[in-house]
Amino acid sequence: MARIVQRPLEGERLGYQIVLPEGYQEERGRRWPLILFLHGINRRGEDLSLLDHYGLLGVSASNDSFNYIVLAPQCPKSSNWVIESDAVIALIDHVTRDFRVCTNQVYLTGFSMGGNGVWHLAAHYQQHFAAAAPLAGWYRIEEVDRLKDMPLWAFHGQEDDVVPVQNTQNLADALASIGGNIKLTCYDNQNHDIMNKVYSNSALYEWFKQYERRS
Repeated sequence: MARIVQRPLEGERLGYQIVLPEGYQEERGRRWPLILFLHGINRRGEDLSLLDHYGLLGVSASNDSFNYIVLAPQCPKSSNWVIESDAVIALIDHVTRDFRVCTNQVYLTGFSMGGNGVWHLAAHYQQHFAAAAPLAGWYRIEEVDRLKDMPLWAFHGQEDDVVPVQNTQNLADALASIGGNIKLTCYDNQNHDIMNKVYSNSALYEWFKQYERRS
């Protein structure tokens, strides 16, 4: 069975949940790829139970063949992932020291506010990540040049009434126009919450595996 670890907020470090895959305890000589998962706005705070079975955490914990470590920090109540970006990077560094992570296979995904965080981290801290998948997110079009060399697969619901799909479409179009490595999937008849549809699709994890972080 997958093992779920919770670590509450400690000093300046974000609290988090981490899912360790089936076989992590037994295969002590093995290092595992890691997916950083950033939650949406309604899961902020200091109560880690808000993340229980949420999004990628639930998908990975219930799938014994899921071969990634999943790290999900919790954003403080009055903050967002752009503000907390330095703390997120510090947490990744901490976790890669404490757990057996393959450091050239660290991937990035997130939903809504977390999708915005994915775009920002991919633009400003891309040396830490091999590829990124933002869901139902948004970002500043004027920073698109920063994303040209990052492999990206973006997802959005066509009927999203919280974050308009045009946000993601505009970013994808701008990246394509400068030769960026961008895939875009827009789901017909889907509104804002597309997490289960995306994270239940094994094609995303096969796509991640194509990429390794550049030195």
